[in-house]
Amino acid sequence: MALSCSTPQDVTKVIEDNGLQFIDLKFTDLFGQWQHFSVPVDYYDEEDLFSAGLGFDGSSVRGFKSIENSDMLLVCDPTTAFIDPVCAAPTLSLIANVYDPLTREAFDRDPRNVIRNAEAYLKSTGIADVMYCGPEAEFFIFDTVRYETSRYSASYAVDSEEAAWNTGDWGPGHKMGHKQGYFPVSPFDAFQDLRSEMVNAMIDAGLKVERHHHEVATAGQTEIDLRFAPLIQMADWMQIYKYICKNVAAKHGKTVTFMPKPLFEDNGSGMHVHQSLWKDGKPLFAGDEYAGLSKMAIWYIGGILKHINSLLAICAPTTNSYRRLVPGYEAPVVIAYSARNRSAACRIPVSSQSPKAKRVEFRCPDPAANPYLAFSAMLMAGLDGIKNQIDPGNPSEIDLFEGETIKHVRTVEGSLEKVLDALEADHDYLTAGGVFSEGLIENYISIKRVADADAVRLRPHPHEFVMYYGV
Repeated sequence: MALSCSTPQDVTKVIEDNGLQFIDLKFTDLFGQWQHFSVPVDYYDEEDLFSAGLGFDGSSVRGFKSIENSDMLLVCDPTTAFIDPVCAAPTLSLIANVYDPLTREAFDRDPRNVIRNAEAYLKSTGIADVMYCGPEAEFFIFDTVRYETSRYSASYAVDSEEAAWNTGDWGPGHKMGHKQGYFPVSPFDAFQDLRSEMVNAMIDAGLKVERHHHEVATAGQTEIDLRFAPLIQMADWMQIYKYICKNVAAKHGKTVTFMPKPLFEDNGSGMHVHQSLWKDGKPLFAGDEYAGLSKMAIWYIGGILKHINSLLAICAPTTNSYRRLVPGYEAPVVIAYSARNRSAACRIPVSSQSPKAKRVEFRCPDPAANPYLAFSAMLMAGLDGIKNQIDPGNPSEIDLFEGETIKHVRTVEGSLEKVLDALEADHDYLTAGGVFSEGLIENYISIKRVADADAVRLRPHPHEFVMYYGV
């Protein structure tokens, strides 16, 4: 149920008026996973939730604290309250910020504190007072999945009732072909009703949804687009979005994944992020430059393109992200900008000439990213471009992958290891104004190198047996 709470007192009234039984506190770890615990309403205390805070063990949360210094506090934001559409028992969910219990300072490795810093920094620059985000997150709905890895074996498999590879089974015969999933109606599109149920649950939770549809790949690839919203609110919405998609699918015996590239030789899942800056209620990205943009918007693009590889360590943060970011499959791997070319990293939508609609679409991110960190990093790169008037060069209006053209353009780095190197070398724009702390960035890089990059790099791959077992 959508709510409009502004104060702790508003939340208390909602609890009383709706007969709620539990309060669920949600927060995000360094890598984007939602965490939570629940409090029975009999133990609800307004001061504890919104002022004093409730304690938890920070050493048990990835990327937070060591065991000898583990106590942390959650302090809830009353504006985030929503009646949880997933829980069977009537439950109010609240999103919390993390604090140190001794100093009462906002914890610098809490992603939501980072995005709060980013918004404050934006306002402090005087450039703008709000950044609007509009992500287009894609994901797959599978019927079943299995995977395992050990010292002596590794395998995975996914299946979907509408997948192209199931045409050999007896059935109705309407299967979605590889790269043929964009907009066909049912019975080819088998997930219309399931997507609609997801959307209705999002609306009930207070999210604003513009549209939903099947995406290009076979096997249930889906896109649900949220209407643009301010920076922090959109990051909160993306966490609710993923939570609802996974749980509605599970209720129907399906499974949702936001991993960028679960299928070989078909399109992967991206999260194109539309973004614009406003001040005093007026849009700042409309002007007389290329594609109707302002000079400020051009410089904003310049900042994103300058820092693109270090940005990708946060915006495309998995080894699997670089199975998607390859030429072909509509993947935006070229370090360029264009009004229409979807292989460019930055695109300027031209479907509307309204000044309010002028925006930049950064196409490289994927939905495995932590939205709090990703949206903050994009903003900081763009602001660096504006402050330093970074020229992104000429736009690209040609097919960047036609004939020999690929030889004459720069492309993004092709592995998690490389973009982590880039982040290590290029992150001053992130630490400007204390938005990202050095400790967060060092911790993030260290964990990602071992837990992600090395974990994949050091293991034999099943296809290596196909290629090399008989040598």
